[in-house]
Amino acid sequence: MIPFDQRTSLCRCEWGVAGYDALAPADVVIVVDVLSFSTCVDIAVGRSAAIFPYAWKDASAIAFAEKHDAELAGRRGESRYSLSPASFLDASAGLRCVLPSPNGAVLALRAAGTPSVVLAGCLRNATAVAKVARGLGTTFNVCPAGERWPDGSLRPAVEDWLAAGAILGRLPGAKSPEAAAAIAAFEQAQPSLAAVVAKSSSGRELIARGFDQDVELAAAFDVSAYAPRYDGSAFIDGRDLAA
Repeated sequence: MIPFDQRTSLCRCEWGVAGYDALAPADVVIVVDVLSFSTCVDIAVGRSAAIFPYAWKDASAIAFAEKHDAELAGRRGESRYSLSPASFLDASAGLRCVLPSPNGAVLALRAAGTPSVVLAGCLRNATAVAKVARGLGTTFNVCPAGERWPDGSLRPAVEDWLAAGAILGRLPGAKSPEAAAAIAAFEQAQPSLAAVVAKSSSGRELIARGFDQDVELAAAFDVSAYAPRYDGSAFIDGRDLAA
C-alpha cells in the first residue's frame, strides 16, 4: 500500500477503515464522524460522561454493556441515549454509555489496536482536538468515517470532510494533497458552515426525520473545549494530554 500511505507528509487524510489501513502509522489518529458518533462523544465527554464505542447494535452489545457496567444506547428518537447528539445534552456526570456505531466507532476501535493515541474530532471541537494532538506527536492521521450506502459501501460525507479539514488546518507540518484538499474545502465552506451541513445529504436526511437539533449541534463550530481520547475502553476527557 506504499503508493497510498501518504508517509511523506506529517498530516494525512483518508476515508474509513480501508483508508485508515492504507495510511502510514501516526502518533495520533483523529476519528471524524460528525453525524453523529464523534459529535455525541464530544457532548457526552463535556458532561463528564464516558463513551464506550461498539461496532454493532446487537445481542453482543447488551453483554458488552453489562460487562462494563454501562448503559446501552438505543435507537435515535426512541431511547434515552442514542446516536442523537441532543440525547447527551443532559447526560449526568459519571454516565457510562455504550454507543454502537458502524462508522465512527468501528474506525476508532480499528485505530485503537495500534500504538497511536486515538481522539474523536468534529466541527464542535476542531481547535481543541488539534491543540491536544499537537502535544502528542508530529504525525497525524485524520480519518473521516463517512456513511454507508444501502449496499454497505462507503458513502463519503461532506460534513466529515469539512471537519477533517478544520482539524488539519490547525495541525503543524507538511500536508498531503488529500489533507490540503480537505483544508481547502473547509475554508471555502466556513462562512456558511451551518447551511452547508444542513443542506448536505446527511443533514437533509436527519432533518427530514425530525432531527433538526442534531444537525444544528453538529454544525456548531469550535464551541467545545474538549478533546475526547480513547483510553483503551472508553472515550474520556483528553485535555490533560495537552502540552
